[in-house]
Amino acid sequence: MVDVLLRERRDLASARAFFRRARATAETQPAAIVTDHHQPYVRAAEQDLPGSQHIRTGLHRLAGETTKPIERSHLATRDRLRASRGLKTTATGQRFLEGFEAVQALRRGDVRLRCLVPGYQPRLATRGDRARAVAAAMVTLAAGLNKAA
Repeated sequence: MVDVLLRERRDLASARAFFRRARATAETQPAAIVTDHHQPYVRAAEQDLPGSQHIRTGLHRLAGETTKPIERSHLATRDRLRASRGLKTTATGQRFLEGFEAVQALRRGDVRLRCLVPGYQPRLATRGDRARAVAAAMVTLAAGLNKAA
């Protein structure tokens, strides 16, 4: 997960805003972009990331690449949203998705705790040390989300 951007519409302006924000977050030009066949994504990728290979996939293809891994990656998010009866506004939805994805990234190990928690050494850490490091990382991430709000 590079970034999350929730918008009212799936149009060209939203797609371009997402690609600009994701590129700024990653601080690099991606080698490949994987999206579905939604035309604004295709045009935004061509305009904003011309050097990247754009892979257009579909969830239900019989052959070739599909978006199944991408769709599976946010199953937990959809389950949580279903339990809370969905998003009420775009702004609160954006904050929820950023926070939820940050916690999921910590859980999956996509975020290195050493980067967020000074002094944490994963090779020497016990389960309790890891739990304390995850809690400290969540505080650090929450502080960043509060500044953005």
